[in-house]
Amino acid sequence: MVSDKELAELIFPEVKETIADLEARYPLRNLPSGAEVTRFAPSPTGFLHTGSLFTSMVCHKVANDSNGVFYVRLEDTDTKREIEGSGLQLLQQLKLFNIVPNEGYLGDHQVGQYGPYIQSERADIYKVVIKHLLEEGKAYPCFCSQEELDDIRAKQEKAKIIPGYYGPFAKYRYLNNDERKERILKGDPYVIRFKSSGNHIHKIKVSDLVHGNFEIAENDMDIVIFKSDGLPTYHFAHVCDDHFMRTTTVIRGEEWIASLPIHLELFKALGWQAPKYAHLPVIMKIGENGNKRKLSKRLDNEAAVSYFLKDGYPSEALIMYLMTIANSNFEEWIFEHKFEHMEEFKFSFDKMSLEGALFDMGKLNFFSREILSKKTKEEMLEMTLKYSKEYDEKLYNLVSSDPEYFKKIINIEREKENPRKDYEKLGGLYDLISFFYKDLYEEYVKINGLVYNEKFSLEQVKEVLSALKELDISKDEQTWFSQMKSIGESLGFSSDRKAYKANPEAYKGMIGDVAEILRITLTTKKNSPNLYYVMQVLGLEECHRRINQVLSK
Repeated sequence: MVSDKELAELIFPEVKETIADLEARYPLRNLPSGAEVTRFAPSPTGFLHTGSLFTSMVCHKVANDSNGVFYVRLEDTDTKREIEGSGLQLLQQLKLFNIVPNEGYLGDHQVGQYGPYIQSERADIYKVVIKHLLEEGKAYPCFCSQEELDDIRAKQEKAKIIPGYYGPFAKYRYLNNDERKERILKGDPYVIRFKSSGNHIHKIKVSDLVHGNFEIAENDMDIVIFKSDGLPTYHFAHVCDDHFMRTTTVIRGEEWIASLPIHLELFKALGWQAPKYAHLPVIMKIGENGNKRKLSKRLDNEAAVSYFLKDGYPSEALIMYLMTIANSNFEEWIFEHKFEHMEEFKFSFDKMSLEGALFDMGKLNFFSREILSKKTKEEMLEMTLKYSKEYDEKLYNLVSSDPEYFKKIINIEREKENPRKDYEKLGGLYDLISFFYKDLYEEYVKINGLVYNEKFSLEQVKEVLSALKELDISKDEQTWFSQMKSIGESLGFSSDRKAYKANPEAYKGMIGDVAEILRITLTTKKNSPNLYYVMQVLGLEECHRRINQVLSK
């Protein structure tokens, strides 16, 4: 009878290293007490998902707060789904959000003593561990064809029992080693499966940093751990890598809770201490049917981090918003700290909600306005040029043609204790500031005209504008507004809201109507930055030119 060791040698004759050799190659990390080693382990299968950004943000925060290590491992064992270049793109996008690993796969190179950090380059490690499992009789070659697997599933579905390759359905588990050797030598294709000792009828107690202690069905599936293409499966590679990279806490989405029994059984079978696990709540959205659902790559723009980058949201805003999902006390903390020094906030798994949070664009926009309002005019210029060079050629050409003029525009009521919050993102900025530019203003008016409140005739508009030409923008804002107020009153507009409400027929309107007529004339819009400062930027000559255009109609 062929022994387990002889079978393992037949399958992996080239493998001479042992697990003890690997333990020596990847020793325990020399880190301070309490330091956490976390990892972000993306697959190079497409864009950076918002949920993945959320997970990597938490991993990065936990490691940094504990003076530990945050590393990136590229899990590229699913070669069929791999998209060339996406791994590098993922790392580049993470860097935009200040999520920079201490070691690992960095996109175009690797740094660290626990690599390689690309799974497809770690085949020798996996083979050592799988050979060990074979030697101990905890794994076996499985010759099951796809047709046989389909037949097993059909029988299980007909009998309405749990589908999978386990127990009496794991037909090649029960071959003896002589039969296995014969089929291998004959050249029959095979995979290697883990021989589970569990039973799904039994429950195991597990501990989770987010969900606490709970029970879950024991694993009894004989999962594939080594594919016919010579690469391991995710479940097996995850266990090997987290052990030898010395991960202390695995942080991932709660959709992986169902796989936890598999991973825990593998750790136990190998005699390794399992890391702590933290399964994060998923980010949700209200679907068309009114029910909550997970953010979808296929259905939701918000699922892709690139959506926010293309729309010009500052990266701090998205991270700040995601941190409100991560910890319930963060929002109050960041308000108290005036939206600054986010890195000083102490993250805690205890403050994480168990329910999936709904993605709230309104709250993201709020944080974005707050962050942009705190930028200096120089920072806004730099951000706008960088953003528009990649995503908005018209805006780039406009701003780069006269950077100093742009700084005047963007600096309206910026340098004050409570700056204005006119902008919530850089996407759409072209349309918001285009009226400051003479040619673009003229182009807009030619196509769309100027649309005033319909309660005023053109003659009334002209009367107001003719009088407002007397406004002196060389004076301070209060003097300027008092002058406007006086002009309005002389034309029959009320400056007293109560008096106007009590007897509206006695007035042509409110002073606000006067300001709106001037605002539409100068900016084409009912809403704009502070009108006094708009006039300062445009200059008196351009203001009068625009007013005269209306008066000439």
